[in-house]
Amino acid sequence: MSATTVKLDAELLQEIAGVKPREQTLSAFVRESLKRELRRRKMRDAAEAYVTLLAGDPQERNEMREWGSARLSSAPTRRRK
Repeated sequence: MSATTVKLDAELLQEIAGVKPREQTLSAFVRESLKRELRRRKMRDAAEAYVTLLAGDPQERNEMREWGSARLSSAPTRRRK
């Protein structure tokens, strides 16, 4: 992977310096921020794809509704063999 230099204007650099942890380098902060943003976008895209799936698949929609109504405050019942 090649190193890339990104130029930041003084105002943005000052704003970043105000929010990044003191012990973290600017490069590490920017790298983590970009990774977090990319992960957020992937998760959003996955959520949108799932909503589309639910809209088009009645069986999946019913199963999701059933799962959402499960009582989580009590232990599951055990099935007899």
